[in-house]
Amino acid sequence: MTWLSRFRGHLHTVNHHRKLVRQLCFSLGLYKRGFLHDLSKFTPVEFLPGVRYYEGTRSPQVQERRANGYSAAWMHHKGRNRHHFEYWTDYNPKAGRRDMPVDMPAEFFAEMVCDRIAASMTYNRENYNNTMPYQYFMEHKCTYRMHPATSRRLETVLRILAERGQKASFRYLRKNILKK
Repeated sequence: MTWLSRFRGHLHTVNHHRKLVRQLCFSLGLYKRGFLHDLSKFTPVEFLPGVRYYEGTRSPQVQERRANGYSAAWMHHKGRNRHHFEYWTDYNPKAGRRDMPVDMPAEFFAEMVCDRIAASMTYNRENYNNTMPYQYFMEHKCTYRMHPATSRRLETVLRILAERGQKASFRYLRKNILKK
């Protein structure tokens, strides 16, 4: 694959993903979150590795991590985007530990749900179905350092998505998470 085809492919993937997240966020009334979603992906530290490691079927960060032992793009991204649970860590003086998970605020939690759905749609294309975000979460849940309350809420919303569809899961999000 040429550099130009990887550039076009990555740019298309990022724009397509952002468009889906925007639509999902807008349906929840999260207009600001939809407009601002993943703008850091256009910074050189994130975009250039995205082009270099672009494959089209998964995040380029996976391949960057394989090549370098870490992903500089991911470390930059998670530190600037509050819709990632990895952003929500802090020093806990009571526990005397750093990097303790913090429960996510509702608007960023809802954006995370939209992001996970849109990522599944983007990478699975026409094969996407509403069980995929839930399956992905359950497969990786044991590796996440996520606040227990955030994890429980995410599992609940994604299970509703898998069992009853997007309308039901977004109704639950609006009523039980965003309205609190």
